[in-house]
Amino acid sequence: MNTNFKSALYIAIGASSYGVLATFVKYANNNGFGTAGLAFSQYLFGAILLSMLSLYFTKKKTTSLESRSKYPKLKLMLFGTSLGLTSSFYYLSIQYVPVSVGIILLMQTIWMGVVLEFITARELVTKTKVLGAIIAIMGTALAAKIFEADIDINFTGIGFGLLAALSYTGGMYASNRVSLELPLITRSKYLVFGGLIIVILFWNVQILDEFNWLVFLKWGTFLGFFGTILPPVLFNKGFPEIGTGLGSIIAALEIPVSVFSAYLILQEEISALQWLGIVIILCSVVLINLKKVKRSR
Repeated sequence: MNTNFKSALYIAIGASSYGVLATFVKYANNNGFGTAGLAFSQYLFGAILLSMLSLYFTKKKTTSLESRSKYPKLKLMLFGTSLGLTSSFYYLSIQYVPVSVGIILLMQTIWMGVVLEFITARELVTKTKVLGAIIAIMGTALAAKIFEADIDINFTGIGFGLLAALSYTGGMYASNRVSLELPLITRSKYLVFGGLIIVILFWNVQILDEFNWLVFLKWGTFLGFFGTILPPVLFNKGFPEIGTGLGSIIAALEIPVSVFSAYLILQEEISALQWLGIVIILCSVVLINLKKVKRSR
């Protein structure tokens, strides 16, 4: 199988696994499982499994990690808090708005990433990226049903969704820039440790009310595997081969996968205007990353 095709497939599967998370969280909510227990179970499973994998792979590889400074690991844990906040805010958002709207709010990271890039590296922001960001906002207005007469706008859900997008933007920034000298499993482990810590602080005593081992076994293993294990591993295998430009375009598959899974499992109605908005958002992702794709070729 062609290496580029395999790398594209890795990213597509990783994005799809992210895409189904919210649907199953809301499905679990509808069946009486609390969000605090679900989020804690997800990150607890991820932390346990990654710790076990880390022990195995560090035995296999003779590296000088023991003699390195602890600061790279602390940085990863600090930025890992953005992952825990993303999950917490996102799962709260979909309690107030449909999953199909929640994923659109989360994907505001498209234009937030351009703003962050402008602040941190102004020379990298081009007119094409600015245009792509504006198009993404226009697509959001359609996909979030703002122009539909019967829509009941829930500002609480929108607020949590935008906070999730803000946290997600920070997490994306960290995954591409922080402590890259450490092995993949080690980086993932400390990012998830940070996520677990912030989930405990965010939900605190509510976890005691909602967590039990049934929640962990039934939902934590599923959400942990598809939310904290599989995507980072697949993304780290795929992105280096085909580049961030094409990789980001393929990763946008998360949007239609999330919307379609909500339609199939939760029976959420998706209007023609919403699909048009989703197509416009996907076009904005292509536009923003077009130059990266041309450069890699």
